Amino acid sequence: MHDDVHLTEGRVSRVLKERLWPAVHTTSAPVSVAWHELPGEPIAPAEGLGLTYEPFEVGSDWGPAWGTAWFRITGSVPAEWAGKRVELVCDLGFDVNMPGFQCEGLVYTPDGEPIKSLNPRNQWVLVADEAKGGEEIELFLEAAANPVLLDYHPFLPTQEGDIETSSKKKLYTTRRIELAVFEQDVFELCLDLETLHELQVELPEGPRKSRILQAIDDALDLVDLQRIRETAASAREALTGVLEATAHDSAHQIAAIGHAHIDSAWLWPVRETIRKVARTTSSMTELLGEDPDFRYGMSSAQQYAWLKEHRPEVYAKVKAAVAEGRFIPLGGMWVESDTTMPSGESLVRQFLYGQRFFEQEFGIRCRGVWLPDSFGYSPALPQLMKRAGFEWFFTQKISWNQVNRFPHHTFEWEGIDGSRILSHFPPMDTYNSRLSGAEVAKASRQFRENRVATGSIAPVGWGDGGGGTTREMAGKARRLRDLEGSAQVSWRHPDDFFAQAREELPEPPVWVGELYLELHRATLTSQHLTKQGNRRCEHLLVEAELWSATAALRGLVDYPYDELDALWQQILLQQFHDILPGTSIAWVHREAAAQYARVAEAAEALIERALGALAGEGTVALHADGRSGAVLAAEPVAAVSVVERDGTYVLGNGVVEVTVSADGLITSAVDLVTGRDAIPAGAEANLLQLHQDFPNMWDAWDVDRFYRNRVTDLREVTSIKITEDGLVIERPISPSSSTTQTLSLAPGSRVLDIAQSTEWHETEKFLKVAFPLDVRAEQTLAETQFGYHRRPTHTNTSWEAAKFETSMHRWVLASEPGFGVALINDSTYGFDVTRPTALTTEVRLSLLRAPRFPDPETDQGMQTHRYGLVIGASVEAATEAGAALNTPVRQITGAGAVEPLVTVSGEGLVVSSVKLAADRSGDLVVRVYESTGARTQGELRVAESFERVEEISLVEDPIAEVSADGGVVALSLGAFEVRTLRFHRN
Repeated sequence: MHDDVHLTEGRVSRVLKERLWPAVHTTSAPVSVAWHELPGEPIAPAEGLGLTYEPFEVGSDWGPAWGTAWFRITGSVPAEWAGKRVELVCDLGFDVNMPGFQCEGLVYTPDGEPIKSLNPRNQWVLVADEAKGGEEIELFLEAAANPVLLDYHPFLPTQEGDIETSSKKKLYTTRRIELAVFEQDVFELCLDLETLHELQVELPEGPRKSRILQAIDDALDLVDLQRIRETAASAREALTGVLEATAHDSAHQIAAIGHAHIDSAWLWPVRETIRKVARTTSSMTELLGEDPDFRYGMSSAQQYAWLKEHRPEVYAKVKAAVAEGRFIPLGGMWVESDTTMPSGESLVRQFLYGQRFFEQEFGIRCRGVWLPDSFGYSPALPQLMKRAGFEWFFTQKISWNQVNRFPHHTFEWEGIDGSRILSHFPPMDTYNSRLSGAEVAKASRQFRENRVATGSIAPVGWGDGGGGTTREMAGKARRLRDLEGSAQVSWRHPDDFFAQAREELPEPPVWVGELYLELHRATLTSQHLTKQGNRRCEHLLVEAELWSATAALRGLVDYPYDELDALWQQILLQQFHDILPGTSIAWVHREAAAQYARVAEAAEALIERALGALAGEGTVALHADGRSGAVLAAEPVAAVSVVERDGTYVLGNGVVEVTVSADGLITSAVDLVTGRDAIPAGAEANLLQLHQDFPNMWDAWDVDRFYRNRVTDLREVTSIKITEDGLVIERPISPSSSTTQTLSLAPGSRVLDIAQSTEWHETEKFLKVAFPLDVRAEQTLAETQFGYHRRPTHTNTSWEAAKFETSMHRWVLASEPGFGVALINDSTYGFDVTRPTALTTEVRLSLLRAPRFPDPETDQGMQTHRYGLVIGASVEAATEAGAALNTPVRQITGAGAVEPLVTVSGEGLVVSSVKLAADRSGDLVVRVYESTGARTQGELRVAESFERVEEISLVEDPIAEVSADGGVVALSLGAFEVRTLRFHRN
């Protein structure tokens, strides 16, 4: 039996690959091809149709990297093809099997209507479903010569990732452009054989496997390989019996949804993503027309907005399909964003702008958050999803864990505040399923909740670079609907799957805390300018909303709704999970830096306009401090001194005293009230350390644990000098790289401020800065959205040991009862923690990396960081210091103090945002949260008069009326609770 199995498997594999699949299009007829190669960027389709075309011979080269060529294809259907299905078959030079990672195209009719895309797995375009014979055809093909950056030589540095450095050599050679007859029986036979062959591979020895093998042999015996078209139907008949055998009652149920997961930028720039979306959605609406059972889902309101703006003719088809309930908007977010690094307000805006777009354009709201490919998930998310009105959460990425296997597939995820949301991971471990026998069997076999639940989700289609579901996949779905030995596959809306899951699992298992991805940890550090731009712009936009709302409600300026919406949407786009994490090509990050500069300039202009209107004449210092809308800057309470003493340098301000050695390292940081020294005796802090950094895979994404095995402590000093700014330390990193640090104290502050400039010209290196602390911290607290992570510092289990690089926002705190030390930052997200001794804790901030793929020049050049040591810190002190570092005081000329629009009182309460309502009613929206992890009470006071107050959701839907007395609202919040209030104008 064993030998018979291998003989049949070898036979069917070869016949399918070498004879049957090629015979789907055998009878062919030539066409005439002309072309126009664009000298620069893509043009609108209407312009492309009107170009001047020159003759082109198939077999010729075309397309330098990132170039575009337009082809005009003309011909006539042979008369003898009457009654047959006729297709145009195009091979543009496809030599990588994955769609979306090399050349691709979109075909148009002469009147500019897009038909469908072309890629390595979709090389055909319908000409006539039932030809009359003699039809004249004219089609236009917009072809994109996107370079292969991943598949030939993964992870080798390349200059092809930016149009400014890419080569002008033509990359592709056309192989086939001709009319062909589509042989339906041959196509169906291929799918019959492939489905059965893949199924039997997964089956155990037994009657079902044996009968499938026998039926395959019988079918192949009936195929005349020289007369495939004529004998395909009879071969199919030999398979009828095994294909009609129905599935067992206990078969796993797979809810399939068409999918493409188009990365909004990655190994291609944003401008190319816009075209990828048009290509994929054209093909998917075409497939919806061909297969009445098929359903397709696409996330990211941004991608629909691109279609609406750039390809309205495609958007019209999508909108019609959405109305029919077959093209399904997913996720309710502006893009599939990273979720560890964006601020709380950014995640709120991802939901707000995403859901508002879907509601305004399609009249629907998404009921779930769809994030299959982000690199780990913040424990703040469950509350934010629930408070935005979502009912479920979907991802797949945690299956990529290096060490620990996640214990659930359908479960409730509990966040930092106790909120829970029903979540699902597909057990086939992919968001790009082809419905292969191996994938389907894996889903059945691996599903962790098999005892009590019946099914899982399968996102089906080519993804990342687009492409989507193919007719081959749809054909497999038909065969797997009810097939013995297989899971049962049906096209279903994810909402329906989650509703059934909720019924089957009334008490699902619970996972508490972050969904940490044990991979791609270096995404917290790669492409520092991108991360710095994100952090700066997040704060500026929130500040612009605050001052604009304050000025607008006092009748001084018009609230800049349009400007703020556009700026937010740009920042939300750049929080996509391959932009903000620093894993895209150079072109993407070059454009991101330019956009951050543009957004920052525009936000500053809005702030200046509002503050100018508020201030009038005089001088006032203002800042948004998390407790109120605007406050006067604190008066200095003590002088600051920087002196040289016995070969060391001492900085003091009456609150703390910091000693710096002749090597420029911190040897002591004393809280003068308690006498506690933050630095252990004999230890040195603010020590820059350089590691070799060459991960096993995924250069920009990964840092592997072994990076710690090789480290260079940077102790050499070029100079140390006292200036009016503080203590300035210059030190070399290598012959080509160096840093300059300025250490300073502000009057009355317990924060040692460190401003660092780094001239960075390293390769495959990782720069960290170490702070050994005289604190026995069993856990660290690291700020996340609207609260903090609590992480053990031990490595008792493999789960803790795997978290050797973790995330924070503006601060991380190590504390023991009675004393704590925090590190704050303005643009850093990664850090690590170790326990050098039982009584000490070392915290290191991750500053810079130098990976070479996909951007060989990552982080090269001048980079700036600002971070600080908070000596004697609590959660509240760390929160306040982190906010102050990221939102500095503004000194403006004006009439004097400006009364705050909003103030909050109560331990741990923080104002997150003050803005006007998204519906442009002029109502005031204020968001507050509890920051310390404790239940608390307090008051929120608004300086203007309002008719009534209500609590609203994060997407600004009404929840309940709230009592208010003279503009004062009593607050009672749970740990880390986020509350949003709407003040209705009179």
